[in-house]
Amino acid sequence: MNRPFDMELFLEGILTGSYTTRQRHLRQAKAIQTAIADRWQRDNPWTWQQKHLAWFLNHHVNQHAESTRYYYLLTVHLLAHRLGKFWQFNRHARVSNRPAVLKAAPRASARL
Repeated sequence: MNRPFDMELFLEGILTGSYTTRQRHLRQAKAIQTAIADRWQRDNPWTWQQKHLAWFLNHHVNQHAESTRYYYLLTVHLLAHRLGKFWQFNRHARVSNRPAVLKAAPRASARL
């Protein structure tokens, strides 16, 4: 029987700051882990790719407040740092629920 992945142990070496900040990062890392496990069945951060964390930021916390998205972005940066990856994430990435409106290129007049 497999034991669940221990996120606290995973982040132990890189978590710094006040007790509250460390607890927030742990809580958010566990939320990220749960969301990625539900979507892709990958509960171990060592199996994550950049697209998994980008999906979380762009779709899962999309409708949260700007400050919440920023704090999750900080936690994602910690996770990437712990994984030894140099992944870049866009802070202002926000997906709209509205369908994209594509502008058609001007066409030559058909009346000629």
